[in-house]
Amino acid sequence: MNQDDPNLPYCEQIIAAKRELRAQMPDLEERFETLTRNIESQVEMIESERTQGIAPIPQVQFNELDSLSTTMVARIKERGIVVVRGVFEKERIDRWNTALESYIADNQYIEKQKEKRGLDKYFSTLANSRPQIYGLYWSKPQMEARQSVELAQARRCLNRLWDIDQDGTSVFNPDQECTYADRVRQREPGDASLGLSPHVDGGSIERWTDPGYRNVYGHVFGGDLAAYNPFSAAYRTETREIPSPAVCNMFRTFQAWTALTAQGPGDGTLNVVPIANAMAWMLLRALQDDIAEDDLCGATAGRAMVITEKYHSLLMRAFCPIPKVEAGDTVWWHPDLIHGVEDKHNGKSYSNVMYIGAAPDCAKNRAFLLKQRAAFEAGKSSPDFVAEDYEVDFSNRFLPSDLTPLGRKQMGYDL
Repeated sequence: MNQDDPNLPYCEQIIAAKRELRAQMPDLEERFETLTRNIESQVEMIESERTQGIAPIPQVQFNELDSLSTTMVARIKERGIVVVRGVFEKERIDRWNTALESYIADNQYIEKQKEKRGLDKYFSTLANSRPQIYGLYWSKPQMEARQSVELAQARRCLNRLWDIDQDGTSVFNPDQECTYADRVRQREPGDASLGLSPHVDGGSIERWTDPGYRNVYGHVFGGDLAAYNPFSAAYRTETREIPSPAVCNMFRTFQAWTALTAQGPGDGTLNVVPIANAMAWMLLRALQDDIAEDDLCGATAGRAMVITEKYHSLLMRAFCPIPKVEAGDTVWWHPDLIHGVEDKHNGKSYSNVMYIGAAPDCAKNRAFLLKQRAAFEAGKSSPDFVAEDYEVDFSNRFLPSDLTPLGRKQMGYDL
């Protein structure tokens, strides 16, 4: 391990964690073989569906969210992702898309961005080109969407897919959302600079070394493997991430984006491995004998958790694009789900989205809101990201006075 390796300060911790985890799993080999058979079965099903022209990604209409069938709920939980269609009317989305373009142009964001590359370190372990996602958080379209009643309803329904009980206490309030300020993507046709290799956000080596994460995956690391439930919220709000720009310090039930333009396979958009329990397999994969004692299949402190052919070829077989979505549709995926972005946008129109996930009310998220509100009021970057602070002097920025009663509650003013 060289002196510039981000894992160097954690080397002994990684070695100790692997020894401890192996010691508490005398049946590690059998456990991994059982999980491998489970993943292989899911991969084969996804391959079969794709061959038959069936989208492996569940899709529902917005007006159906309150009455999902048992079969659909099971499919969403198995695949860890769902496309919710028709959340916003196209006319409203078109207004937001146009307003966002004006916000960027009028405030000369592109010129200013050339001097700052906030995402470089976070995504530097991914194989593809440097991403060019816009580090904007407080535009009116973003904030209007975040405080919309439509997304509040969608998140409320999706939050309820989780088992929120932990020792008789609710881990979070599924009916109350905390705003999490994320960025936007505007990708022009022909662009080949935004590709992101398969990865998982929200923690890398912590998943093996942090006590909170180890409790989350307690059934994987010992006990009844069959009892592991990716949608159990127990201990999820007790994890502690290694401080790093662009590592989410909120608990999100779903990462997500709202489509500002139509996009689908080949349009430089989202690809996923639609297997909700894939993380369990990755955790045990890193404990196998072919992996060095100070290595966790390439997981690097403070970076996105990488998924590669070298270590995870089984999962890569299931890596596939989302179905075509229209402006106003939304895509929601589990925080442990493997995802990436296509290397090139081969479509004919812009591929634009606003990243707006689900972060329900809980102590961890309320603590983050205190820091985020100060950034919001000053027009600074969200505290989870590099302090580029583009919007401090931007004209037409969304202000606290623009918040609706729902928006104020979600931002933590009136909790």
